[in-house]
Amino acid sequence: MSRIVNIGIVQMDSKLGDVPYNIDHAKSLIDIAVKAGANIICLPELFATGYNLSVLKDNVVKLSIQYYEQICQEISDIAKHNKVYIIAPFGEKGEVSGVVYNSALLFDDEGKMMGSFAKTHLWTLERLYFKEGSRYPVFETKYGKIGIMICYDAGFPEACRSLCLKGAEIVFVPAAWRKQDKDMWDLNLRQRSLENLLFTVGVNRVGVEEDLRLFGGSKICNPRSEVICELPIDKEDITVFSIDLDEVVDQRIQIPYLRDRKPWLYTKLVEM
Repeated sequence: MSRIVNIGIVQMDSKLGDVPYNIDHAKSLIDIAVKAGANIICLPELFATGYNLSVLKDNVVKLSIQYYEQICQEISDIAKHNKVYIIAPFGEKGEVSGVVYNSALLFDDEGKMMGSFAKTHLWTLERLYFKEGSRYPVFETKYGKIGIMICYDAGFPEACRSLCLKGAEIVFVPAAWRKQDKDMWDLNLRQRSLENLLFTVGVNRVGVEEDLRLFGGSKICNPRSEVICELPIDKEDITVFSIDLDEVVDQRIQIPYLRDRKPWLYTKLVEM
């Protein structure tokens, strides 16, 4: 019996610093994905504030804190109303006042926040404004087990392997990936899928934020690293694509990468 899940990719543009606009725009795009039959919908990295930190600077923290509850409530409401899971990446308030994480929050199809993933590998200026995460949660949904990495995390094999070893069958990668590193985007998603014999779903921003060009090119890679769905370059787009999670089981039987691992030979990987 197949385990089909319809993946909604929202490759959106955001207005830098205009949170109310970005929330409304995201909701309109989510509505399109819902009408196309999506079961799980993913938005790109920092969709609510925009990304260019050389322009936003401290405002990314202030805006994240100011609008945090509103974003959570509105995403929760639309998830509940449409009976759909939503992965919404935006600045997450920490328990300590003034601390913000570059996170992706997961809401289930009843509007409940299942949890969040905070980006563990912060890219350049992110270190000045966000606190890094320190864990790799895997979430049990009614469709299967999913993990999340954010943008730069995808360049680290250990991150995705950690999710794989915890049972992830799909790893979502919301991102704000710049145009000059498109070659790395294309390779990283395929590499992580094949190494771990799972689906990767890359959801990249599109648009220009002063000197930063975000190119889109969102894609889904199957457990053999084949690109089975790809969105256009430099164009806002929404798509819903069906995948069968039984492929993960089948490929892990056919290709024994995980069975034949030898952790005792890899100790150097965890030495400082």
